[in-house]
Amino acid sequence: MMYDQTRAQQPAGQSHGAARRAPGPEPLVPPDERERIVQRLGRALNTFPDTPRESLEEAEGAFDDAIAQLMEALAEQRRTLREGWQDQDPETHSAELHLALRQYREITQRLLRL
Repeated sequence: MMYDQTRAQQPAGQSHGAARRAPGPEPLVPPDERERIVQRLGRALNTFPDTPRESLEEAEGAFDDAIAQLMEALAEQRRTLREGWQDQDPETHSAELHLALRQYREITQRLLRL
């Protein structure tokens, strides 16, 4: 992938040409929560010169929030996936089980790309 200087200079959250972007999986962290965490991190960066220790504590809090949001989202995805196959009839079609396996693979690969 080539570096896009114009896109890199856009403010966070502004997506130029979003309609051209290939559809993909939904973000693990909802947009409103993600924005809240980004704002906390921004405050930490902006206040560092005046209050370094408090800035670091704010950044740590933003990090903790991000982890909590990810853990919650992953736990929900795990629950959903497990419900899809765990209590199924032993005669469940191989295609349905294969779909569940593919979903596990996709979410695990997304995690490994983080």
